Amino acid sequence: MKRSNFAEGDDIEVTTTSENIRGRVLPSQSEDCISIKLGSGYNLSIKKTEIKKTQLIKKHTTDRIKEEKEVKKRDLPIVSILHTGGTVASRVDYTTGAVSPQFSSQELIKKFPELQEKANIESRLISSILSSNIRFHNYNQIAKEIKKEIKRKVRGIIITHGTDTLHYTAAALSFILENLSLPVILVGAQRSSDRPSTDASLNLMHAVRFITETEFIGAAICMHATSNDESSVILPACKTRKMHASRRDAFKPINASPIAIIEKNIALHEKTKEKPKEPLKIKLINEKIKVGILKVHPNMYSSQVEAFKQFDAVIIEGTGLGHAPIEKIDAKAGENIKILNAIKKLAAKIPVIITSQCIFGRTNLDVYSYGRKLKEAGVINDHSDITTETAFIKAAWLLSNHKKEFYKLWYENMRGELNERVLHSQYLDQTLYQTGS
Repeated sequence: MKRSNFAEGDDIEVTTTSENIRGRVLPSQSEDCISIKLGSGYNLSIKKTEIKKTQLIKKHTTDRIKEEKEVKKRDLPIVSILHTGGTVASRVDYTTGAVSPQFSSQELIKKFPELQEKANIESRLISSILSSNIRFHNYNQIAKEIKKEIKRKVRGIIITHGTDTLHYTAAALSFILENLSLPVILVGAQRSSDRPSTDASLNLMHAVRFITETEFIGAAICMHATSNDESSVILPACKTRKMHASRRDAFKPINASPIAIIEKNIALHEKTKEKPKEPLKIKLINEKIKVGILKVHPNMYSSQVEAFKQFDAVIIEGTGLGHAPIEKIDAKAGENIKILNAIKKLAAKIPVIITSQCIFGRTNLDVYSYGRKLKEAGVINDHSDITTETAFIKAAWLLSNHKKEFYKLWYENMRGELNERVLHSQYLDQTLYQTGS
């Protein structure tokens, strides 16, 4: 193999036995391969035995952003962007092969210059973690930082966040921030910002537009409305779920309508709330609270239920209307009775909450016999459309702040987590994503 003198971050052309390939050099996972990032954003490893020659196209230079004094436009409001991690404000660092964050205001404006057309952007780092690693103390930390920004009288706050658990964090902030008086919009990206197909720019820009062009108050999510690059959707914090692993329009409202669709115009689907008369209260989640989630499936064992005996609450994600295998249908199904007894024993100690793994619709424990038996055993959340993820957050928050009133408050719609009615149009109706503009 003939090779030019190149290093990580260099643009090169690789000639193999079958084709010519251009890309940027990444750290190789094996000494037998060269790894490059293609123009499409995807990575490719090429065996050295298949390479005929390599040619250096462009030498890598460190792109250092010059720190300049920020010039604020007096006629524009301030939007604060707080970073917690994720790909939305990151780029690939080709000296390490990792995604490196860009958190300063100058870096964001350089990457997304259109942001400064609508607001004075102030940006800072809270944490930099993959969203799957988040714990309750991270929710508390974000809430405290939001409180600091509210005291500064900003127009609104954007939280950049990894998409995997973004909807959990949205629900958590919705509960923790009581009497919220401005918009707090969580923004993620399914595609890293170094890829041509990135959704980071549109999501951020539309979040800024929504904050500055509407009177919305509360916590919400801003992500792509469709798979194209034309519109974003503002989604309710407690009624949203990530529905696809990689599509840019992965987030959908569950048993709810979008708050707004943003394209050329902003189409609001929800009335703006009045500003609360009471001051902001921060009601944190006790970091030691243990809430579990148990997914019902065929051939379950009572030991799976018993595993939660040291927890403070458990969400049972049941089948259908909120069911679990608790009836002895034949001589070999004795374990089902043990499951029922384990649930009854657990419900006598801690809240046992049933949801549905159907995602859409609501629970109803009155239709079938095993539903009624679950109610008799002490399981709660009958006739409810709360999502499993929001149920998890609400349980932890109530145990932290209103433990004595838990069972009463569970059935109260505190943050938009419950609906009295579920409309036909709220089941993945694509007409909800049209602005008419």
